[in-house]
Amino acid sequence: MAIPVEEAIAALSTFSLEDEQPDVQGLAVLLSSERYATSSPIEYSDVAAYRLSLGEDTKAINQLNTLIQEGKEMASLLYTYRSCVKALPQLPDSMKHSQADLYLETYQVLDLEMSRLREIQRWQASAASKLAADMQRFSRPERLVNGPTVTHFWSMLKLLDVLLQLDHLKNAKASIPNDFSWYKRTFTQVSTQWQDTDTMREELDDLQIFLSTRWAILLNLHAEMFRTNTVEDILQVLIVFCVESLELDFALLFPERHTLLRVLPVLVVLATSSEKESESLYKRVKINRLLNIFKNDPVIPAFPDLHLSPAAMLKELSSYFQNFSSQIRLLTLPAPHEIPPRELQDYQRHYLILNHMGTIRAEHDDFSIRFASAMNQMITLKSSDGADNDWSRDIKGNMYDTVVEGFQLLSRWTGRIWEQCAWKFSRPCKEPPISDSQQDSATFFDYEKVVRWNYTAEERRALLELIGYIKSIGLMMQHCDTLVSEALWETIHMEVQDFVQDKLDTMLRTTFRKKKDLSRILSDMRTLSADWMANTSKADPEQHSLHQETEEMRQSTFYPRPVAPTAAQIHCLQFLICELVSGGNLRKPGGLFGNSSSGIPVEDLKQLETFFYKLSFFLHILDFTATIGTLTDLGFLWFREFYLESSRVIQFPIECSLPWMLVDHVIESQDAGLLESILIPLDLYNDSAQHALTYLKQRFLYDEIEAEVDLSFDLLVQKLNEVIFTYYKSCAASTLLDSSFTYACDDGEKYFVKPLRFDAIFKLRRVMILGRTIDLRSLITQRMNKLFRENIDFLLERFEYGDLCGVVELQQLLDILELTHQSISRFLELDSYSLMISEMQENLSLVSYSSRISSQIWNEMQTDFLPNFILCNTTQRFVRSLKGAHHSSQRSDASTGKPYFYCGSHDLTMAYQGLAGLYRDFFGIPHMFAVVRLLGSRSLPGIIRALLDHISSKITAMVPKVTGLQEALPKSIGLLSFDGGIAGCQKIIHEILTWEAKSDVKVEVLHDLKEIGSALYWMSLLDIVLRQIDTTQFMQSAPWLGLVPGNDGQVKHAYSDNTPFTTLLSAATSAVASSPACANPSSYLVMSKQAEAASLLYKSNLNSGSVLEYALAFTSAALDRHYSKWSATPKTELLGR
Repeated sequence: MAIPVEEAIAALSTFSLEDEQPDVQGLAVLLSSERYATSSPIEYSDVAAYRLSLGEDTKAINQLNTLIQEGKEMASLLYTYRSCVKALPQLPDSMKHSQADLYLETYQVLDLEMSRLREIQRWQASAASKLAADMQRFSRPERLVNGPTVTHFWSMLKLLDVLLQLDHLKNAKASIPNDFSWYKRTFTQVSTQWQDTDTMREELDDLQIFLSTRWAILLNLHAEMFRTNTVEDILQVLIVFCVESLELDFALLFPERHTLLRVLPVLVVLATSSEKESESLYKRVKINRLLNIFKNDPVIPAFPDLHLSPAAMLKELSSYFQNFSSQIRLLTLPAPHEIPPRELQDYQRHYLILNHMGTIRAEHDDFSIRFASAMNQMITLKSSDGADNDWSRDIKGNMYDTVVEGFQLLSRWTGRIWEQCAWKFSRPCKEPPISDSQQDSATFFDYEKVVRWNYTAEERRALLELIGYIKSIGLMMQHCDTLVSEALWETIHMEVQDFVQDKLDTMLRTTFRKKKDLSRILSDMRTLSADWMANTSKADPEQHSLHQETEEMRQSTFYPRPVAPTAAQIHCLQFLICELVSGGNLRKPGGLFGNSSSGIPVEDLKQLETFFYKLSFFLHILDFTATIGTLTDLGFLWFREFYLESSRVIQFPIECSLPWMLVDHVIESQDAGLLESILIPLDLYNDSAQHALTYLKQRFLYDEIEAEVDLSFDLLVQKLNEVIFTYYKSCAASTLLDSSFTYACDDGEKYFVKPLRFDAIFKLRRVMILGRTIDLRSLITQRMNKLFRENIDFLLERFEYGDLCGVVELQQLLDILELTHQSISRFLELDSYSLMISEMQENLSLVSYSSRISSQIWNEMQTDFLPNFILCNTTQRFVRSLKGAHHSSQRSDASTGKPYFYCGSHDLTMAYQGLAGLYRDFFGIPHMFAVVRLLGSRSLPGIIRALLDHISSKITAMVPKVTGLQEALPKSIGLLSFDGGIAGCQKIIHEILTWEAKSDVKVEVLHDLKEIGSALYWMSLLDIVLRQIDTTQFMQSAPWLGLVPGNDGQVKHAYSDNTPFTTLLSAATSAVASSPACANPSSYLVMSKQAEAASLLYKSNLNSGSVLEYALAFTSAALDRHYSKWSATPKTELLGR
């Protein structure tokens, strides 16, 4: 019968797809590489609809954005360039005749790479020409076109930054000129057979000049800028824009801030290099402002493993720009390696994250609490119907402010990591520590000096903690994307409408009432972005004149509408605000909002400035997911292309990789606060792989990242298993350690284990790495099973290399291992401990009653214990004979196992070894208890049977020896004279006896008798232990079996028919069966029957026999078989009488 749809839906709604896996990873890899909202997906084609005469500006912006995108691809190509010459084969002498073919093939390979360099050369020339033409268009004294807008400023600066990065890469990559020299050499050899090579030689010479000239791109840009018309005005405007933006630092994310820091020194050099108005710059921007910016950031990130220094750039560029060489104050700035020691400490405190962790923790905790509170308010708002508009706006406005603060926090934290890495690259470790294993090869890569040995343990911890904060905050914000998006759009809509409909309305009626030109700009702003449909009090802006409005009419109320402004609207609003403030002349002194001659009151100017910078951040808020992805991208921590080239290696060892260094630090430090973040560094691999594929677009980089991920994850699982196993084994050893021992020690605290938490790690069933989902819990379980088996095998092997006295230590270590298994089994589905120990003892068969332990015990008893140990009756212990071994057994040293195969920590291992040492020199009751526990009821009878057979064989072997000794007696011995006394009689007996000829037989007989006696006493110890165990079991089971002591001391049954146990279960079964609520009482009936069977089983085991009695009876029977031979009448008269 078909199930109704409603019921099926209701049933599905009861299922939960959530599990208990915690979020210990960052964001998943973003596979989308679409253009972000911050760059106008329709290329500002809608700007023309607003009739602001920005056609030229928009066209220039789109052209520059296209060049920026192309330039980034060129920069990626240069950054990932690797030398082809290293892979070229070297011909042996026997193949010199193929030299021409080798040159031709080499030329063909290198020509492909050189064609890319020629493309870069042509592109930079074109980009420099277009940028210079764009600047010249907006640097004319007469204003022919509107602009440049703020968006245009950013496009100019970003293109200049791309050109700077290309120039810096070209200067830094030594493999490029090296490959070019080989290319030129092969071209010389190959071109001898060609015709009309003049054009190719000219291109080759131009490329050689381009590659060999430092800062060739900037020099070409300078030449293009000042070819026909000077561009000092626009350069100064850009410098003022950079300085004001850096000093305000409100609407800047770290990529934008680093862009401004990189291009500012170049702008200063270009602006100062002009022959005229070179000093006018410092009239608009005080040189102290520039000095403060350059001093505050002496190192600027450029690429993952490359940095720029403003001071070094200024000094180097001064030799190419003569007019700039007179700027002494700028040229005296110290480079990173020239910073005085006193100032170096201040820079260390500024750049090192460790010094800011207190503030960062407080910011993280405070933001997490307030973000969670804002989210709870949003959920409450969503669930409530008919909420008050004011309350709703307050909640959504609070959510917007919290998101803005979160973006600023993420930007500041990620920027700190970038800047710390750049500082570390500029200050490499001078003296790396040399371990004992590195004495022979004490040479280090440069990359090791800047990464591996340049981070202390505290700095690694701080870096790991900050990465965890960035990833967790980013994940928390990303999870609420769909919940807060509408609130963010409504808040942005409200901010824009409040400004353009209320504040601008007030300005139109007051400040700009008689200023028609400025009023027109304000009206354009309202026309551009006002949403009159959302205004409940003003349906038509033309409906009322300014002088007719009353105070009630001026109070505007807006419907909440999730309609955010477009990138083009924000672009136009910023342009109009700049026009309003600057009067169309951005070249006025004082900057944009610092121009006191604009005639705008300070209060209105402040409102315009606040709204202007809010507009800049609106684009980041609207591009919520992409902004989070940018701010949480830390993949740069893996890349090392520059150092691979300088070190001339294919790849560095994994110990030099910063992501693995952080993982290894968590494992080695065993910091309880970091263990749950152990997977956070693996997100760096996700980020770097995403960067390699979508930004750098190099498959070989992804392959290298994937290979390192495979290795690092295997090492992570291996080390993580060892840490977990060691911890729980230490806990088990600490639990089983005698408490009186720890209390008697002065330093007993070292035997207690510091608590660690692995709960979150045990729940990880879906770990996302490079697009693959890995069940970490399953991997840990598999390796943990293997680790337990290896540990059992090691303990058994160690016991097999020792004597029988080591059975106590074996039992202690196996008890610790069993408790460890019980502890870990609470979290993981491990194999049964009994199954594992049976497997390692090779005792899985149902018909096998032997094992490695029983075989070793019997082997030791045969070869060492019975021959070499003697009984001390006072202590009831067997000790090794001091007169030497009868049978010497050759033993080899046991292999040294891993530390965690013993008791976990070193201190606990030493404690247990000290306790086990107390049982090393004897065999007694404690050892017998260990034997019984280890062998169990399955293998113990085999040992008893083997021992009894050994006694029987010894008796049988003694028969001919005793007969030989009897035959060696004299025929008759008379009565001895009493004159000599006892000593004389003994001397006479020794003279008469003729056993000297069979002294060896006599010793063997006595030794056989000693072994038989030792075996019987061993049985007596076993009997004592078994009786004690039986007594304990009897005391536990007697109340349930109804057994009570009788008057005669014998055990009697208190109940004639059933035991209390069976009576209880029978009554419960009858009550359940008679209840109408019980539909199926069969399980209770089965339980009752099983109780009866258990009672019969335990009753049958009450009268267990004595092992010693059985052994004595067996020995007596064995002796009886030879009694007729040994009980014959003595031949000597003395013995006969």
